[in-house]
Formats: sequence, C-alpha cells, structure tokens
Amino acid sequence: MSLSEPSGPTGFFEHSNWGGNLTPDAPEVLPRLQRTAIADALRRLPEDELTIALRSKIVPMVTLPGLRLYAAFGVAAKESARNGGLRLIAEGTSADFLTASREAIGSSLVRTATFGLARRFPLRSAITRFSDAQAVTLLFLFLSAVFAALISPAGATLLALGLLGGLVFLAIIALRILSLMPRPRRAAGPPPLLADDDLPVYSVLVPLFRETSVLRQLLTGLTALHYPHHKLDIKLILEENDILMQRAVFGLRLPDHFDIIVVPSGLPQTKPRALNYALQFACGELLTIFDAEDIPEPNQLRAAAAAFAAYSEETACLQAGLAFYNPDENWLTRQFTVEYASLFGVLLPALSAHNLPFPLGGTSNHFRSAILKRVGAWDPFNVTEDADLGLRLARAGFETAVLPSITYEEANTSLWNWMRQRSRWLKGFLQTWLVHMRHPAQFFAEVGPAGFWVSQTMTIGVFLSTLLHPFGLVVIAWPMLSDAGGTGTGVIALALAGLNLLVLMAGYGVSMTAGVIGLRRLRISGWWFTIITMPVYWLLMSIAAWMALWQFVVAPSYWNKTHHGLSAQQRRRKADLR
Repeated sequence: MSLSEPSGPTGFFEHSNWGGNLTPDAPEVLPRLQRTAIADALRRLPEDELTIALRSKIVPMVTLPGLRLYAAFGVAAKESARNGGLRLIAEGTSADFLTASREAIGSSLVRTATFGLARRFPLRSAITRFSDAQAVTLLFLFLSAVFAALISPAGATLLALGLLGGLVFLAIIALRILSLMPRPRRAAGPPPLLADDDLPVYSVLVPLFRETSVLRQLLTGLTALHYPHHKLDIKLILEENDILMQRAVFGLRLPDHFDIIVVPSGLPQTKPRALNYALQFACGELLTIFDAEDIPEPNQLRAAAAAFAAYSEETACLQAGLAFYNPDENWLTRQFTVEYASLFGVLLPALSAHNLPFPLGGTSNHFRSAILKRVGAWDPFNVTEDADLGLRLARAGFETAVLPSITYEEANTSLWNWMRQRSRWLKGFLQTWLVHMRHPAQFFAEVGPAGFWVSQTMTIGVFLSTLLHPFGLVVIAWPMLSDAGGTGTGVIALALAGLNLLVLMAGYGVSMTAGVIGLRRLRISGWWFTIITMPVYWLLMSIAAWMALWQFVVAPSYWNKTHHGLSAQQRRRKADLR
C-alpha cells in the first residue's frame, strides 16, 4: 500500500496535518498500550484528527515542535504507519483499540450514528413522522373521508376505495410494462477486473443481531471472497445487549482483516444505526453491506471495483442481485423467489438502464464511501433505510446501477416470520414516501418527471396497492352481492367492477410475465402452480400492509427482526460446515 492511495489508512495522512517527517526504522518490538492509555489519547484528539484515527487505528501519542510519535493498533495499521514514514513508539491490538474507542468516546459516536442525518439534513430524516404541512393535509383528508363514509352508503365507500386502489395498481402495471420493454443499448460485457495492485481498500459491514445459527455459514462466505486480504476491511457489527452473539463471535479466531465492533445500547435499535456507528471506523474507498445469512459470489467485490473504475464518478452505488439458496423449499419460498426474480432480474435492471432512481435492496449494495458519507449515510429511524438511501442518492444528483453478481440469501420458510419482515418493509416504504414528499415540488425538480413517477410508484404505490388490494376484489364482487339492481348506483358499481377486473387481470398478467422471465434468468422453469397462485401471495401481503399501517401509528421505528437459520437446507449446510 502506498501513500498515493487515497482509500487506505495512509491515504488519510495526505489530507491531515499529522507531520511524520522522521523515518528511521521502528523497533521490531514495541511496548503494548493498555486500553486506558488508548482511551486517554483518543479523548485528547481534536475532531478532525479523531476521525482519521478511528479509520486508520493510528493515534498520535506525543507532539513536540517538529516531532510526532504514534501508536498503531493491528497489523494493517502498523504496516500503513511505516509505509507512511510515521515514527511508532507503541502498539496494541485492533480489539483493544475498538474497545477503548467505545469506552472513551462511545457516547459521541452513538450520537453521530443516531442523529447525524437528522442534524445535517433534518428534512431527510424519519425522526419525525410528518411535517406540519403533511400533518394538516392528512388530518383534513382523514376527516373528509370519515365524513363522506358517514353520509354515504357503505357501497359508495367501498367503491371509492376500490377506485383508488385501481388507479394505484395502474401505475404499478405501467412500471412493470416498462421493465418488459427493450432497454437502451449499453457497452457489452462487464469491465475487465483490476489487477491486485490497482484494487482499492474495500470495507465490508456485516450487522449481526441474534444470528448465531448462521454465523459459520456467514464466515465461510466472507473468507471465500476473492480479494487481497491486506485490502479488505471487514467489520462484524454486534449489539451491546446481544450477549449470545458476542460470546459466539469473540470465541472465534478471525483473520487480521476482521474487526468486531460492539454498538452501545440505545434507541432506536435498528440496522441503520449499527451501520452508521461502524461506518466511523471504516477505512475503505469502497464499501458494501452483507446480511448475516448472505452468501455472495466470491468475485463480487472485484466486479464492483472494476465497475466503479469504469463508470463515472457520479455513479455512487451498485446494487447486486439477490436470490435464494432455498428457492424450492415450500410454496412461500417459491413465491418469494418469483418476487425477487422479477425485482432484481427484470425491474431494477430496466430502471438502471433508463437512469431512473430506485430503492436499494437491504444488502449487497456497494458504495463509494465518500459519497455515502456526503449524503448522510443511513437513516436510523427508517426501517427500510435502503429504499430511503436510494432516493436520497438520486436527489443529490448521483446514479445507481445494477451489478451483474448475485448474493444468495435464505428465503423465509415461516409465514409469521415472512409477515413480520414484509410489514417492516411496507412500513418503511410509507416512511420513505413521507420523508421525500415534505417538499414535493423540490423532489420533482431534483429527480425529474420520470424519476418522480418511479419514486411514487415504488414507495407509496406499492404500499397502497397492497393495502387496498382486497377492496378491489370486493368492488368486483359488489354488483353480485348488492341489491341495487338497475339503479344508478348499481350501474356505476357494475362499471367500476368491470374496470377493476380489467386492471386486476392486466396486473396479474404483467406481474406473472415478469416473474416467468425473471425465473428463466435464474434457470428455473416449470413453476406454473406457483405462478397462477401469485394472487394468494398478494393477499398475504395485504395483511402485512395493514400490520405495517398499525405499527406506523404505534411504533414507527420499531424493527421487526427477521429470524434466519429456519430453512432445512440451511440446517443441512450448517451440519456440513461442522
């Protein structure tokens, strides 16, 4: 690693005032600092130097006129300090440095992780549910709807809800049709992979909470990554109150490029808060996130580094595809597989090809670290921080592209586990829409007409379509169930029923077509029963949507934990790893 690399720890020194003009060889054996001494040194640092120290694990210990002496923590930090010509007088372990950091400045780091976005960009945070204008508008609409329902027949209320659901469903149909159309042509083939010497330092953040059942599988996937270890910066992120996870992880012998970061307890206890905390220690020029059950393709980091090198500096994020290693376990996993195949294999590539914004997936999104920090990183109060961040990047003028690499996950095998996960996602879509619609005109100006339409459709459109889907079915059945006969109301109900039936059939047809195409790209065929029973899956999503609405009212930032390791295939895989 050379001083010319801006991503690694030595690169920070080029932009600091740390001196380091003495270059005699440091002794092979250095005194080891205790955690109390490390903590004292960190407390004395000014903010700009503290930021550098956290990322590099190199701390100035003695400052005299024309002389600065340092302590380095961990193998990579010592190598970086020596390559940068810094005089070392002490050393320590990376674990001691991270523990001392939490003890000395943990409260400050947690405040930044929790409230950093809200302080820098208060209108872009879900820390408050509504702006004043939104609160007044929604209250007016709610009271108007209640008044209309009280003075109108029950059938009229159902018809109105069905009509609203039909209009939202039409927007989603249009987006699906766009994804099936021919795409703009781009350069054929992925860019060539970079030589090892040209690869940037890559940070990998892995948030873990009650994930002991998939820990061995995770570590197998991470150690299989084809990337030079001296340029890897892997952070396993644990919660302070997750004692079982800490025992499991701290009991392992991990390679030198792994760090264990324990996030101090606090609220909201969410994945984005943990990511923001760990981000303050990340030193990579590029950065990605993997979830606990993820098995990324071994070449994914190399492919992402090559793509970033080939794309413009305005490309801030690459979203890898997500698929499942247990797709055919039961009916629910097959439906989940169809949904992901349609989203990551058909829809997102189409939006990327048209340079349109889209919500990110919660894992395997790769960032230019500097841009991620510039836009405020993740929102700890938004339970779909990935969807929000994708729109925030687009509003800041950056592009997101898809990465032709797959990360394999565990499809939910349990209905209740799936329901909790889906309700969290849908609640987050509602949160994301409310955040970005605080100033609709500004949002429209920043992303343009097409980007605005896509953003609306993929946030509030998805939420409302799932919420109101049952009412559309009722509207279709209403003429047969009502006794309005040939009255005016009956004629209107019959017309709306016909329109809703057409919209519903069109929606089913387009979605099923996208699902079949996505499955073919995964080389899966013959799932015709799964395809024709997709409407049942959508009704289950409607239940999750109503759960999401209730949780948004009573606990907007509560994180419904998705339990992993439930798959029989995963349990067999775990047994094979023993």
